Amino acid sequence: MKKFIIALSMLALVTTSCVSKKKYAELEARNKQTEDLLNTATVKLNMCLDEKNNLTHRLESMKNQNDLLKENNQQLINNMGNLTTLTQKGAENLEKSLESLREKDLTIKNLRDAVTRRDSINLALVQSLKGVLGNLDDQDVDIKVEKGVVFINISDKMLFSSGSYTISKNAKSVLEKVAKVVKNKPDFEFMVEGHTDNVNIKTSCIRDNWDLSVMRATEIVRVLQKDFGVAPERMTAAGRSYYVPLASNGDANGRALNRRTRIVILPKLDQFYTMIEEGMKDPAIGGKGKGK
Repeated sequence: MKKFIIALSMLALVTTSCVSKKKYAELEARNKQTEDLLNTATVKLNMCLDEKNNLTHRLESMKNQNDLLKENNQQLINNMGNLTTLTQKGAENLEKSLESLREKDLTIKNLRDAVTRRDSINLALVQSLKGVLGNLDDQDVDIKVEKGVVFINISDKMLFSSGSYTISKNAKSVLEKVAKVVKNKPDFEFMVEGHTDNVNIKTSCIRDNWDLSVMRATEIVRVLQKDFGVAPERMTAAGRSYYVPLASNGDANGRALNRRTRIVILPKLDQFYTMIEEGMKDPAIGGKGKGK
């Protein structure tokens, strides 16, 4: 009996041992499977996390790009507004420039018209002078226009004796003709210039060539005023000595040309400026025009 119990106990032990090993094997297999599943899940989780990070970075990058595009778009809108403003201002400035050019063109035209009027008056004056002095020797009287000014050069042999400032009788007929013309041109002023050669002169009344040139000019002005009624306020007497020669003083012919009296006839400056101002009053260039 005792042996039977021992045998039965050993059988139970063996049986129990076999069952435990089988369960252990099953549990170990299930544990390995679980570990494999866990590892696979971990790998997938890591992949998902990496993808999430990538997507997050891409989303952030796209947001930044979107913000940049919005900023650029706003700048473009602003620039378009500025460009529109600049275009409007440019058009306004261009119109102002064109208007300024038109004004300048009209100003130039008016100035040219004033100069043309002056030149026309000078031409008429020259024709009048040549008409009354045309019968005189061309070598003794020279009438010409230079730079808008009329010049009459009269040789001293027609006006004065050598070294004298007393006007000869024959000279008065010449001066009378000149006076007749200039008196009919009240818008002109004139200057009488005395010129000598370079031969020095000194007498009890004349200190040098400056004196002689001035005295001759002054004497002519007196005759024009007293004998022929030319208004004194229109005349100026001046002496140039021998410093403005027409020819060389190295020979007798040159010195004879240099001894002369020059009458310079020119429009009154205020008259000429008035012509210009009248042109500047043209309403087309913004002037006020003539008063009514």
